[in-house]
Amino acid sequence: MSKKDSQVSDESVDDKRIERDFFSRDEEEQQAFLTQTWCDKCQAADLGMHTPVEYELDRTIFVEGTCSQCGEQVYTELTDDDL
Repeated sequence: MSKKDSQVSDESVDDKRIERDFFSRDEEEQQAFLTQTWCDKCQAADLGMHTPVEYELDRTIFVEGTCSQCGEQVYTELTDDDL
């Protein structure tokens, strides 16, 4: 396999969404992610989210859910401080 082929393989692995278990987090941490949100449609913070799904994409962890106010999708990107 050439170096170029190896790079293509690495990129395709990074592009795959890897499901994670949000509910394996402790209750306090779950509540923080569910309440400390930002909704682009509402242009407001801390409206909350429900039906959370956690996944990793391109080596970044996300928690995605539904805005409790308007029903649009909201996303939280976890930083190193969150981990």
